[in-house]
Amino acid sequence: MIWLLGNRGQLGQDVEQLLVEKQEKFISSDIEVDKRDKERLKSFVNGKQVDWIVDCSAYTAVDRAEKEPDKAFGVNAHGTLNIAEIACDKALKLIYISTDYIFNGEKEGAYSEDDTPGPLGVYGKSKLEGEINIKNNVKEYYIIRTSWLYGHHGNNFVNTMLDLLNKKSEVKVVADQWGSPTWTKDLARVMVHIIESDNGEYGVYHYSGEGKTSWFYFTQEIYARARTHGIVKRDVKISPITTEEYPADARRPRNSYLSKDKIKTSFKIEVPRWQDSLEEFLAEIKEE
Repeated sequence: MIWLLGNRGQLGQDVEQLLVEKQEKFISSDIEVDKRDKERLKSFVNGKQVDWIVDCSAYTAVDRAEKEPDKAFGVNAHGTLNIAEIACDKALKLIYISTDYIFNGEKEGAYSEDDTPGPLGVYGKSKLEGEINIKNNVKEYYIIRTSWLYGHHGNNFVNTMLDLLNKKSEVKVVADQWGSPTWTKDLARVMVHIIESDNGEYGVYHYSGEGKTSWFYFTQEIYARARTHGIVKRDVKISPITTEEYPADARRPRNSYLSKDKIKTSFKIEVPRWQDSLEEFLAEIKEE
């Protein structure tokens, strides 16, 4: 049986839907079972025949984390330690979702799983500490670092851009930060595939959409495809700006492009081009 944490979050909702479709046995929880409260976690899981923990719960407000470091570390680091200790005590396998923001962005090429982390902000530091807590306590774990996540549920870049494109005549977007957009449904499929494969190749993996882009080019693609689908029906100017021109509390890595070679080889998967996933996502929006 699978214990899914964060089932009402952006990623968790897609994971839960997929588990239902595949008729997997699972239990789920969200903020009503606070990750920071170890006794509450233990009480929730005691007596249940759980084999896997899938942890989609996280504090993800990157800028707000700079003003709320205790809360960010409370959930992403200390809360993850609670999960890791429960997994250790009960000999459970664990999937933990981490982030490209554990890197400083100074590398020229794609980041591999073995590259040295150097997070720039509180969010990245708290997620990295979560990773360390898992490595120090759990034998059978999969840490999956992802990037630029978007989906049907919750706040994300694509939904924000669609809203702005329908309201403004000009949208200014950062053009000097590079990475890969990732659709939550693609990541959910990979997570469930890992559980089904159960191949014993534990460790850290990277997963994001195939291909590299900037926020600016990503927005251009969103706009062009949204116009084709009739989701955006007006002319909008999309203007590139620098990181320095965009005010933000948290520093972002200039390059957070992740290599997927390891996960492709270990789990024999093909990673969809980020453009194809965006097209499928927008087609689903059109049908809603």
